[in-house]
Amino acid sequence: MKTHKKLTTASGRPYVENENSQSVGFRGPLLLQDYILHEKMAHFNRERIPERVVHAKGSGAFGTFTVTHDITKYTKAKIFSEIGKETKLLMRFSTVGGEKGSADTERDPRGFAMKFYTEDGNWDLVGNNTPVFFIKDPKKFGDFIHTQKRDPHTNLKSPTMMWDYWSLNPESTHQVFILMSDRGTPYGYRHMNGYGSHTYSMLNEANERFYVKFHFKTSQGIKNFTNEEAAQMKATDMDFAQRDLFDNIEAGNFPKWDMKIQVMSEEEANSQDYYINPFDLTKVWPHGDYPLLDVGVLELNQNPHNYFQDIEQAAFAPAHIVDGIGFSPDKMLQGRILSYPDAQRYRLGVNYEQIPVNRCPFGANNYQRDGQMRMDGNGSENPNYFPNSFDDIEVDMKYKEPPLPINSHYADWYDRNCEGENDHFTQPGNLFKIMSLEQQLNTVNNIISAMSGIEGPKKGEIINRQLSHWYRVDGRLGAAVADGLGVDVDLIER
Repeated sequence: MKTHKKLTTASGRPYVENENSQSVGFRGPLLLQDYILHEKMAHFNRERIPERVVHAKGSGAFGTFTVTHDITKYTKAKIFSEIGKETKLLMRFSTVGGEKGSADTERDPRGFAMKFYTEDGNWDLVGNNTPVFFIKDPKKFGDFIHTQKRDPHTNLKSPTMMWDYWSLNPESTHQVFILMSDRGTPYGYRHMNGYGSHTYSMLNEANERFYVKFHFKTSQGIKNFTNEEAAQMKATDMDFAQRDLFDNIEAGNFPKWDMKIQVMSEEEANSQDYYINPFDLTKVWPHGDYPLLDVGVLELNQNPHNYFQDIEQAAFAPAHIVDGIGFSPDKMLQGRILSYPDAQRYRLGVNYEQIPVNRCPFGANNYQRDGQMRMDGNGSENPNYFPNSFDDIEVDMKYKEPPLPINSHYADWYDRNCEGENDHFTQPGNLFKIMSLEQQLNTVNNIISAMSGIEGPKKGEIINRQLSHWYRVDGRLGAAVADGLGVDVDLIER
């Protein structure tokens, strides 16, 4: 005979009246003592945790990462210790600017976040589907994101805000150009590449430091929507990317990506002889100078059993690295090391890493105690201070990183447009040149469509300022966009 579970309160007390509130008589007022009513309503009021400030609309799945090539000469990270080694992971894809209920076919960068559950702790590699970003200094991040959200006056998305900001920050040109191409509207999440974007470091067993860029090449092939197709899909199915990912995994059509890295020696990175700053997030490392090296294969093969539990509560942070993988002087990475864990503590609580999807399956030992939603026994009777004479937790010195050389004795608020840092146009220009004619035309039309939304008394000023950037990328690009917007090219500063 099947045994049924009892209906209980959150504290485990069985109860009966789940549909009727306690009242004074059949038609009288409700009683304060009906705490089951309060429990149900209070929980309902809190079902929606604060959505992510960015990357609110997302999809995800579990899978495995398998090492296929030996890179132990660059890193001692245990995840890469031997060919054939498998590591469980969680991936989350997202749009950047939209709210949780927005369409996932919008023209927007796509988040590409990975959590690897390694025996040395969880490693979060948090990137995008583009190898670069709009800005290179984290002080600009809040201002930039404000322009991608809603106008505080109208509460509407504003092309004027976007283009005003981009035109005033020429360092954004490379990313804006990619965004305006068909890569800005990928066909779901399976048919796009991913990038760690930032420059990270690796340490090998000899504690030699290398700088790396992470790349993830889709095995499904690149596939994008045109602007018109994306708009049609937005009207037809606002959750297309979510549905496409879920349905394919459910059907056993598991998506895969090849992990590759670019490697630069510490000496090369510090020489300052290379013509680009290797720690500038608005630049790529040319593959001719730093070719892609194969590492392994990432496969998604399990849908979450509960979206909220495993995807909405998933917390990613570039601060979460493991032995053998480290940071770099990339200014945007340095800013994210601070801001991402802080955002997760706000969104999920100070103990967010104890939520099962974020918990290291190999355990964690520290002296953090208390706080909301403590779920792990709170250290039991063990001391909450270090050092102490009572527990058996010790510091393993083999995990100590070697010192990072600093090449200056001066601290200053450096202008990122200083000499040697202000070429924002060569790389997007090179990208335009290698595009097919169809890709070029689509990109031009997408730019014209997007810039046509600029309005207000500063319209002409903003358009002309942005057109000057497009001319510096490529004269043909600037002329085509100016013609499409009906602007007199003789008025453009080039």
